[in-house]
Amino acid sequence: MDFNRRILKVLEARGKLSKQDILALARREFPELTDAAVSWRLHDMKSQGLIQSCGYGNYTLSEKHAFLPVVSARLKRLYHKIHREFPFIEACVWDSRWFNNFMQHQLFRFYLVIEVEKGAAESVFNALTDFNTNVFLDPDKNVFDRYVSNFDEVIIVKPLISEAPLIEHDGIKLASLEKLLIDVLADKVLFAAQQQELGYIYQSVQQKYNLNVSRMRRYARRRNQSDRLNTLLHK
Repeated sequence: MDFNRRILKVLEARGKLSKQDILALARREFPELTDAAVSWRLHDMKSQGLIQSCGYGNYTLSEKHAFLPVVSARLKRLYHKIHREFPFIEACVWDSRWFNNFMQHQLFRFYLVIEVEKGAAESVFNALTDFNTNVFLDPDKNVFDRYVSNFDEVIIVKPLISEAPLIEHDGIKLASLEKLLIDVLADKVLFAAQQQELGYIYQSVQQKYNLNVSRMRRYARRRNQSDRLNTLLHK
């Protein structure tokens, strides 16, 4: 059992641990870890939303949940197809249905989005159009209004912003919640349906899910959205 799982199991049984308790446990069961390494692991577990502080030097399990979206069979097939045909490119996928978890007005038209590293988007698009008719390459507002809106579900291929925060689940790289919350600010065309609910989306997410805010801030700087992010977080 690794360090993180062991700490979570003990916290589940005992409810709370002091840092001194954790250091003592690590010295017994994980002697290869220095005290500094244990402190870094605790910091990382907090950043992931696995644990939270409860008073000075004490830790407990987080009351919020990690966001683990439902990955549809079709989205899985798309990812694996791209991974097979382009095994060396960076890629992630996501589904606009995920936003129904934190919006008041539910979406009824959906996007399966494949983001791939710069320079590979057109090749991936061409590979997908051999089997699908509803595939669009980084559509602008005009294409959305004239074509995308005619479908209940489309596949969108677009460039992946470098250093975007991703997660991996069942061998599939997904857009993280932190990434989506910044992209929804930066891309008003792709996320047109969410623009009127930004305040509600941010409030809902912060109430329900763990967020790595430092990760969000780094990506927000990449997308020139730091000011808007700060405003929404403080609301």
